[in-house]
Amino acid sequence: MFTGIIETVGIIHSVREKSGAKEFVITAPEISGELKPGDSITVDGACQTAIRNDDQTFAIETIGTTLSRTVAGEYRVGSRVNLERSMVLGGRLDGHLVQGHVDAVGRLLSVRQEGDYWLLDFQVPDLVAEVTILHGSITINGVSLTVNALPGEGQCQVGIIPFTWDHTNLGSLKPGDPVNLEGDLVGKYVAKILSSWKGGKELNLKGLEAWGYGGEQA
Repeated sequence: MFTGIIETVGIIHSVREKSGAKEFVITAPEISGELKPGDSITVDGACQTAIRNDDQTFAIETIGTTLSRTVAGEYRVGSRVNLERSMVLGGRLDGHLVQGHVDAVGRLLSVRQEGDYWLLDFQVPDLVAEVTILHGSITINGVSLTVNALPGEGQCQVGIIPFTWDHTNLGSLKPGDPVNLEGDLVGKYVAKILSSWKGGKELNLKGLEAWGYGGEQA
């Protein structure tokens, strides 16, 4: 589990093609020395496993399904990636609950500066749009963000403060660039439960009892 609070931005040092996968070596001296093989880390919001490390770099192996469903397939030497190690149980949850399971790839539509902050509009596929609400949470390239506006169908706007602009890779995005998206975890479960009633069960006490909620307890 993660929080969406980026620890550092790493740089793709090397890319090695493997059978049905790619091995990425990432330069990140701020955290590399503290990792150990088997540790979980999000790379642009996608949960990956460190397979080896030294004081300057660490390596991950990304399989074909992840390459096809996230922005990882477009990584090149020099690509900047947002990094966050898994949260410590009992620590502060400064962002929101993030699984590191990318739901879809979206694209940046526009960027405009408003005083000391920036407004970014993204195209959001239906899978994420249906669990995205005004002032709710969304994860973009691993960054926990608040939905500032829903400017159009399948669109989501977020506001970026200078610190986030400077300390993540969001500040280097250009219109048309792809981004990893993870919808709000709570929203996904609520949407799943509500969709069950579309199949004929009514959203009332009788419907809840049919699903095993309420009624007499043993």
